[in-house]
Amino acid sequence: MSRKPLRRRTRARTLVALAAALTTSVGLSAVLVPASAHDTGGHAHGSGAKDTTSERRAAECPPELQAQLDALEDRFGTGCDVAGGGFAALDDSDTVLPPGGVASSGNIGLVANIPKQGAFNTESALNSDLAFKGDYAFAGNYEGFMVYDISQPTQPKVVTQVVCPGSQNDVSVWKDLLVLSVDSSRSDDSCSSTAQSATVKESWEGVRVFDISNPASPQYVAAVETPCGSHTHTLAPSRDQKNLYVYVSSYSPRAEYPDCQPPHDRISIVKVPRSSPDAAFLKSSPVLFPDGGEPGGGYSSTTSGCHDITAYPSRDVAAGACMGDGILMDISDRENPVVTERVRDNENFAFWHSATFNNDGRKVVFTDELGGGGAPTCNPTVGDTKGADGIYDIVGGKLVHRSYYKISRTQANTENCVAHNGSLIPVKGKDIMVQAWYQGGISVFDFTDSANPREIAWFDRGAVAADRLLVGGSWSAYYYNGYIYSNDIQKGLDVIDLTDKVTKKAKKVRLGELNPQSQPSWNG
Repeated sequence: MSRKPLRRRTRARTLVALAAALTTSVGLSAVLVPASAHDTGGHAHGSGAKDTTSERRAAECPPELQAQLDALEDRFGTGCDVAGGGFAALDDSDTVLPPGGVASSGNIGLVANIPKQGAFNTESALNSDLAFKGDYAFAGNYEGFMVYDISQPTQPKVVTQVVCPGSQNDVSVWKDLLVLSVDSSRSDDSCSSTAQSATVKESWEGVRVFDISNPASPQYVAAVETPCGSHTHTLAPSRDQKNLYVYVSSYSPRAEYPDCQPPHDRISIVKVPRSSPDAAFLKSSPVLFPDGGEPGGGYSSTTSGCHDITAYPSRDVAAGACMGDGILMDISDRENPVVTERVRDNENFAFWHSATFNNDGRKVVFTDELGGGGAPTCNPTVGDTKGADGIYDIVGGKLVHRSYYKISRTQANTENCVAHNGSLIPVKGKDIMVQAWYQGGISVFDFTDSANPREIAWFDRGAVAADRLLVGGSWSAYYYNGYIYSNDIQKGLDVIDLTDKVTKKAKKVRLGELNPQSQPSWNG
């Protein structure tokens, strides 16, 4: 794979060795504790406040479980914070799929699967996000990304595998460009880099840019370092299509990280000229929370950056899920986004994770990633309002909460489950979404009536492992040109056919490109 010289400066943040699994234990306390910040917790906006995360975990988690949770990368370690309340006292009345089992509603079914392979065929090589262009699906993995030919959805084929380590490797595509997020501290920006401590000034993390004009042979053309790395990113092309703006979300600064200092109440904006993507550079790092954002305490996380932003470029708006805050932004000036609304939920939202607009831009579905994706929170112990979706109407520019939505199926104590990534299904006059729930499977729900969302289809597998909580399940589930595509963390790429009569007309809608975090308007 050839590569042009990169324009870069060296920044730093964090890498924690990724463990393959964590072991569940019996006799856990029944106290529910809110999810903490990214990794093992950070300083509260530089206040010097003592970090009690480790002490809290030691009191609530058996040592073996604590050690394995702390070893997990990204936010999986916060699963230990909810372990007491996350593990349910299941009995014979609870219906839980056995390992290896598959179940679904009668209007949905698996039609194809491509298992993980090559360098990605390990428990620690987690599949992540998805993006689509024409007849191709691009699937992120902590070790790089895959390119699939989906011209025949029921018979997808592997086109190529690009090995380029750096979690999460969330992926987006635009024209002939592919962007990857790197939120783990690396020795340099190359695909042969190794893990390196975030305390080392010369470490690197940020975004990588590839040329995918030939999907069978992606070419690495640029890397841009960003403060605190890039946990996720969102594409917002300029109106004239001459420049691609990449809104980079990152969070959890620490005083010992030289290039990720508190309070980090900001995002980063990378500018990629379409005519010369190798000249991509960090344009700015606008502060979104000049007052410091949600201070944390109680149930909510402290805001120190954003986890994810969803843009609706044709409407010049964006919604941000920023740890302790949900926000709306005016992005009519792509280089200078302005926060226009902010909302909090200190009772039920531990960590604002992601957002999805409805097609007319008058609603937002926010997700709460309680436990960081590393805990079994889909059970009666946690309940139906935590680790769920929050559905908001936008009324006069304000976010008005209408309801919560969470899958009703009880999951086993060896299944990590919480609200995660999804997208709209293009049905005119309806607000319908498909969503991943990790090992809770995939849910399709109708939120046309914001106050009364209802599930219309679901697909679920049994636990990946019977005797341990192995992080797995659907990371992202998106509807694209007639089918649902799911990047299952351990099982690989799934293609799922939805045959419900309410969504039948969606099969005729065709898009040339789809990045769910950069929403298109599917009916003008």
